[in-house]
Amino acid sequence: MTHSITITVNGQAYTRQVDARLLLSDFIRHELLLTGTHVGCEHGVCGACTVLFDGEPVRSCLMFAVQADGHAITTVEGLSSDPERLHPLQQAFWEAHGLQCGFCTPGFLMTLVPFLEANPTPSEAEVREAISGNLCRCTGYQHIVDAVLLAATRLNGD
Repeated sequence: MTHSITITVNGQAYTRQVDARLLLSDFIRHELLLTGTHVGCEHGVCGACTVLFDGEPVRSCLMFAVQADGHAITTVEGLSSDPERLHPLQQAFWEAHGLQCGFCTPGFLMTLVPFLEANPTPSEAEVREAISGNLCRCTGYQHIVDAVLLAATRLNGD
């Protein structure tokens, strides 16, 4: 059975006919061709598929596309309004070597953007708690923490 849905993704509305069982992650990747949202474990454990759902981080592999009907989704492609400039958190990840293979990075970024909005001056322990639901197989997490603290400093104008 298919359903007509309209979802706003990165500020643009999309209307599609979708199967009731189509995952939001698959809708984003295969219907909209926004491949920055990665699918890792398909069980909501790794965090690679994290997107913002009405501003809150969610695991898109645990939601159906029909559940997002009428809602706003932000993917990693929507972090910066200027395609020639990185979001400050992306820039900090690049400068502080907060990524290696990059597979998990979009999920970290989408988890951390609302975290930094709610907590603009986090401690290292708070950053570690915030990223505890995201898995990275390449780094030891220290550079990710450093990148978040650098971004926080810059976002606060320090």
